[in-house]
Amino acid sequence: MMYHLKALGKMQRRAAIWILGAFKTSPSYSIEAIAGLVPIKLHLQKLGGRSQLQAHKLLPNHLVCSLIDPQSSVFTSQNLIHLNFLTNQQHSLIKSHLVDMANRFNKSFPSFIPLHSEFSPGLRIIDNFSDHILFNICDKEKDNKHCAHQLDKLALESSSSSFTAIIASDASIKNDVATFISHTHTYNRPIIKTIYHTVYVTSTEVELFAIRCGINQVLNLDNMSKVIVITDSIHMARKIFELSVHPYQVQSAAILSDLRKFFMHHENNFIEFWECSSCLKWHLHNEVDKETKTFNLIPLFLCKISWDFSKKSKSNAILKVWKMTFQASNLKGNQFLDLLDDDNNIIELSYVKGGLWLKTFGHSNSLCARATRAITNHTPIGEYRLAFFPGKEFKCLCGIYPIESRRHILHECGRFNGYWNLRRDSLSHFVMFLVTNPGASTFPDILV
Repeated sequence: MMYHLKALGKMQRRAAIWILGAFKTSPSYSIEAIAGLVPIKLHLQKLGGRSQLQAHKLLPNHLVCSLIDPQSSVFTSQNLIHLNFLTNQQHSLIKSHLVDMANRFNKSFPSFIPLHSEFSPGLRIIDNFSDHILFNICDKEKDNKHCAHQLDKLALESSSSSFTAIIASDASIKNDVATFISHTHTYNRPIIKTIYHTVYVTSTEVELFAIRCGINQVLNLDNMSKVIVITDSIHMARKIFELSVHPYQVQSAAILSDLRKFFMHHENNFIEFWECSSCLKWHLHNEVDKETKTFNLIPLFLCKISWDFSKKSKSNAILKVWKMTFQASNLKGNQFLDLLDDDNNIIELSYVKGGLWLKTFGHSNSLCARATRAITNHTPIGEYRLAFFPGKEFKCLCGIYPIESRRHILHECGRFNGYWNLRRDSLSHFVMFLVTNPGASTFPDILV
C-alpha cells in the first residue's frame, strides 16, 4: 500500500512541477498547495469517504443494501450475514469498507429514488408538459434596474389577477441550522408565510425545499392557474426537472407529483421560475431574504444528515487537515513565502478552481513559473546556487550585498523597482513586483 502511495505521490509531484514550471528541487507540499492539488493521501481519503456514500444510490433489493440496511426489501430476520447481527466485539475486530459504509449509510437519510414513476421515460413532466414550464433568467449584460423593472411589471400584472400566485422563497444556514421561508402573494388575500427549520443540510437542498413548500401551498388554493416562483437559486429550480440521478430526487419527486396534478387539472395551468439575485434587493424577495437571516438557532438533538451534507462535511474535514498540516509542519519548506490576500489574511489552501495563487498569476506561463520559484525560494538566484551548486557565483550583480537572496531582491536591490515593502506583503503586490520587474526570479542570461 505504501509503495502505491509513493508512486501516486511522485506522479502528482511531476504534475505540479509541469503545471507551475517549478524546479525539481521544490518541496512537494509547497508546489502542490500553489497548484491547488490536495496531497494524494488526503485525496484518497476523500474519495474513499465519497465511495462509502454510494450505497444510497443502489436499488433497495441490492445485495449490499441487504447487508447494511435493516429496512431493505430483502432483509429478513433469518439474514444472518446482516451487520446488525454482529456483536460489539466482532464490530471492533472488523476493519472493512462495508462496515464504514454501513455507519455512514445509517447516519444519512435517503436522497435517491431513481425508480420513481416521475423519472420514468415517457411519463416525465418534461416529456408531457414541457410547454407549461418556463424559466426566466436575468440578463447579466443588463443592469439591476432592468431586472427590477421586469419583476415590478410582473408583480403588477399578477396583482390584478385572482388566478395567479407569486411565491418568493429564500433560505440561509447558520451553525448548521437551515431556515427556509416562502411568502405566497395572491389577489385580495393575506400573505401566506411558511417557515421551516432543519439541520445538517446544504444550501442547495434548503433552497429546493423552500421552493417545494411554496408550490405546495399555492396548489392547495382554489382556482389557481398560474404559479410564479421568485428565487435567487434558479439553477436549483432546474434540478427539479433534471433527468440524471442526483441527491435531490426525493424533493424533486414530491414537486413533480404536485405539478402533474396541477397541469392535468386544466390545460392552461402554467408555472414560471424567475431569477432574482439577493443583491438586487427587489422588495418581495428582499423581505424573505431579511427574515431568513434574523434566525440564529442552535441544534440540540442529534439527527440524521443529508447525503449532500455528509459528502460536503467529509471534504471540509479533509481540507481542514490539509490546512493544519501545511501550517504546522515543515513539509512546505523553511523558505516558503507566506503572502496575504486582499483582506490581509494569510492565503488559505483551496482546490476549488486551482486555488487563489493560480487565479492570480496562472494566466501567464512565464509569470506562473517565476512566481512559484520566488514563493518557494527555489529560483535562479545566488542564495539557491549557494545551497545546491556551491561552485557557482552567488554574489548579487548590484555589488552591494555579498549574497543574492530573495529578501535582498524584494527590499534592497537597486536593480529592481521598489514595488515591494514589509507593509505590502499581499499576493497582488507581489505579482505587481514581478510584472514590473521582468528580470526578477529568472535566469541571468534572460535579463534585458
